[in-house]
Amino acid sequence: MRTVEEDFWSLDMQQRDAVFAELRRRPALSDEPLPRPLGSPPAAPYRSVVRYDDVWMVSRRPDVFVSRYGTNIDDDPPEFEDFFGSMLNMDDPVHARLRSIVARAFSPKQIAALEGLVTTVAAEVVDAAIETVGSGDGDFVDLFAQPLPLTIIMSMLGVPAADHALLRSLTDEILGLSHPDGEDPYDTIARAGRTLYDYAQELAVERRKRPPADDVIGTLVHAEVDGERLTPQEFGAFTVLLVVAGNETTRTAIAHGMDALARFPDQRELWFGAFDAHARTAVDEIVRWATPVLYFRRTAAVDTTLGGTEIAAGERLVMWYCSANRDESVFADPHRFDVRRGLQPMQVGFGGGGPHFCLGANLARAEIRAMFDQLARRLPNLTTGPVELAGTDFVHGVRAMPCTLGQPIPY
Repeated sequence: MRTVEEDFWSLDMQQRDAVFAELRRRPALSDEPLPRPLGSPPAAPYRSVVRYDDVWMVSRRPDVFVSRYGTNIDDDPPEFEDFFGSMLNMDDPVHARLRSIVARAFSPKQIAALEGLVTTVAAEVVDAAIETVGSGDGDFVDLFAQPLPLTIIMSMLGVPAADHALLRSLTDEILGLSHPDGEDPYDTIARAGRTLYDYAQELAVERRKRPPADDVIGTLVHAEVDGERLTPQEFGAFTVLLVVAGNETTRTAIAHGMDALARFPDQRELWFGAFDAHARTAVDEIVRWATPVLYFRRTAAVDTTLGGTEIAAGERLVMWYCSANRDESVFADPHRFDVRRGLQPMQVGFGGGGPHFCLGANLARAEIRAMFDQLARRLPNLTTGPVELAGTDFVHGVRAMPCTLGQPIPY
């Protein structure tokens, strides 16, 4: 029998937002914990940051609201430090040093070089889907949303095709989207994280034997800042972050984006009828609508005030991006999917600005655009059924979404 907690995170965002909307109307930040997913222990005390302006304030004041105590609601166990101790959980100057190194792998030059690969892989994904089911039925996540970002991130890392399924499985286990029957969820996350971390170390050892290459792993293992390179732990933890974030978040956005177009057929007709004209705003609207990462946490480093509330040093603040992206004081008619919605104010699906803004934002945008470009031109009759949400409170994951391809258009 499903619990209230599991039901809450399995509800449609419009239904969940009734709770967030009530919190946004309160004059002060709530310290009432939101429901937790099934099997989760009670959360450590925290305050919910639910209004758009407050999320931006917390994001852009890293001197006041710090990351070093963790970005999940609860503290990670000490044994997670090696493989999950990435720059997400760091503050300057350590964060700035590390980001300056890894940012080289996501420079405009690197992303521009990847655009051809993204376009090619998107076409191959559609080819494979048509070959697999023809005009018939399948699962949209398995056929379209999952293969594109997984293939791209694996290509960036130089992971052999034979290992793609393993890394996808590890990603799902780390995020709580799946775990083997009978295994404790905590043990699943720890085992999967360690396995992925060890895999990354093997990649690094192999790539250090080669001359520097113009790709992500080559950049990371050879890059220096002021004579310093990434330590093995830093490299391993960042690779874990890259695999998990680069796979799951874009997969989630593509799935929710297709679902949004099914809910709002007028917007699908508008966009697909003039794809390039609306692509830039449509892609960001997909990210706003999907909000793949539901929250990140910060901790107050000093006594301060936020959202009409006195905050004591040491208090946890959870930035609910899913709420900020539905803030009716900022986004007109926020529960309407609108491919022409302006780019300002900026949605917070990639974070609310500041030093932790998503490094892979432009890569994710390129992947989303390429996938929907292929769908618009080659599968204009594709239809989808209701999404099955993962039911977690961290990622807005989609487990499954039935689809029927319809008659494809020749490439």
